[in-house]
Amino acid sequence: MALNPAKFIREVRAEMARVTWPSRRETLVTTGLVLAMAALTTVYFFVTDQVIGIAVRTLFGGAGV
Repeated sequence: MALNPAKFIREVRAEMARVTWPSRRETLVTTGLVLAMAALTTVYFFVTDQVIGIAVRTLFGGAGV
């Protein structure tokens, strides 16, 4: 198995020509959706943590640590 860097570069260029790249708008929309989902997940876990904390403090009494 011989390594041929020129052949490798040609194959890479041919493969890159076949790739369907997203438009700028598609990239921005997808990025916005990812950030929105991350924010929603953050809020969900924050609220869940607070509810569980209140339940544990109520169950065991005291302010806790």
